[in-house]
Amino acid sequence: MVAPGFVFGLVLPLILPADTSADVAFRFASYINNYMVLQKEPAGAVIWGYGTSGATVTVTLWQGQETIMRKVTSVKGHSNRWMVVLDPVKPGGPYEMVAQQTFGRTNSTLRVHDVLFGDVWLCSGQSNMQMTVSQIFNATRELANTVAYQSVRIFSVSLIQAEQELEDLAQVDLQWAKPSSENLGHGIFTYMSAVCWLFGRHLYDVLQYPIGLMSSSWGGTPIEAWSSGRPLRACGVPARGFTQSDYVTGPSKHSVLWNAMIHPLHNMTLKGVIWYQGESNVDFNRDLYNCTFPALIEDWRQTFHWGSQGQTERFFPFGFVQLSSYLSATSDDAFPQIRWHQTADFGYVPNARMPNTFMAVAMDLCDRKSPFGSIHPRDKQTVAYRLHLGARAVAYGEKLIFQGPLPENMELLADKGLLNVTYSQEIQVQRQDKIFEVSCCRDRQCKWLPAPMDAFSAQTVALNIRSCRGALAAVRYAWTTWPCEYKQCPLYHPISTLPAPPFIASLTDPRRGKHSELAE
Repeated sequence: MVAPGFVFGLVLPLILPADTSADVAFRFASYINNYMVLQKEPAGAVIWGYGTSGATVTVTLWQGQETIMRKVTSVKGHSNRWMVVLDPVKPGGPYEMVAQQTFGRTNSTLRVHDVLFGDVWLCSGQSNMQMTVSQIFNATRELANTVAYQSVRIFSVSLIQAEQELEDLAQVDLQWAKPSSENLGHGIFTYMSAVCWLFGRHLYDVLQYPIGLMSSSWGGTPIEAWSSGRPLRACGVPARGFTQSDYVTGPSKHSVLWNAMIHPLHNMTLKGVIWYQGESNVDFNRDLYNCTFPALIEDWRQTFHWGSQGQTERFFPFGFVQLSSYLSATSDDAFPQIRWHQTADFGYVPNARMPNTFMAVAMDLCDRKSPFGSIHPRDKQTVAYRLHLGARAVAYGEKLIFQGPLPENMELLADKGLLNVTYSQEIQVQRQDKIFEVSCCRDRQCKWLPAPMDAFSAQTVALNIRSCRGALAAVRYAWTTWPCEYKQCPLYHPISTLPAPPFIASLTDPRRGKHSELAE
């Protein structure tokens, strides 16, 4: 999203009313081009395009003078489309791909060269995903560091809206390219996502095979614009979504970005998705985000799986960034609620409603002096690093710590005026701030009170709750828009330095059906 009052250039989006596939010229889909990365084994990459109804299309994959494989199909009459699924290919390259259309005595040939096989990741969301490398900390150094990453290829979708689902992209901002200081640092909020690029770079360092990165994001946009009608209906999102929120500066109409910027990609074979969005829903259907976000993930997974003829995994890995901090006059409860709803109200992922997902906590990466507004923190390196840890664990099966300490057990010691919170991992307490709060109820009214950390051990924090002179109803951690200064939240994992995520938990005793009582 865009900070109120901050203008980064006039955007004149192309608004399309309907599909543009009537053109039957023989061609590949818009995102099949030189320098692209196709999904490696065990999946088969999907290759498709448009042609003359009834024509035969032969797709051949070459490496040097050697024919690797050949696939034959025909152009469907009702859609003028053709499609083949390549046999699984090991990571590497480069390859040349040739498509030939034969219709009677007429032959047409298409070629794309320098094609690599590896893992393809789609990066989407609003302006924190849209920020480019030129906007982040140490931009000069990061832009110069591209020579070693020529097998990490980049692609960026244009800002387009559409009233109906498009089958192909109407416009591309950056066609597949090798990374350079020019295309990574093209401008502010223009071309390639910094988070996407840095995430892919981290993956390449670990995997040592090609990575394809596709950026499709638009600042100031709510989740409703990125969702098809299916999840919106399932979550009971009101049909009229007009808003005057300062957080919504881009398209907000239902499905217009799904139609134009995501659905046209659904035939391709993906490894996974990363997502950075939520600020625009702070004042826009916030209470539904615990449904709309898991539902979007499920719908994208289903759509890409079907569109790719089953080649994209049905539950492909989906990573996201939990919202960072913001200096704002907004209710101090709004950002924490969105952070909580991003996890479907579990506080962590993966969980029962969000399987095969991973999360980068970013609440400690605040940036008071960001020239793009505090809502756009410049430390995208740490965001990408934390995301890639989640990908390594969830998408690639590595045994490593990829999220900060999570609360595992709570013990009320009423006679001592303490509440012990025990974590699932070791904790490092950097400071004993009043970042914990307890909900104290008396005379049918509850209020949140600070619960200072009295003491701590390797996995447990003892909270002082003596200020509560009633029933203790709940406890919460980091439940504020700006929980701490840069990398100075109280609790981290001592080795991974990953922050403990925010949480809120009820202390209701299920056996008695009422709140545990504190000694008066």
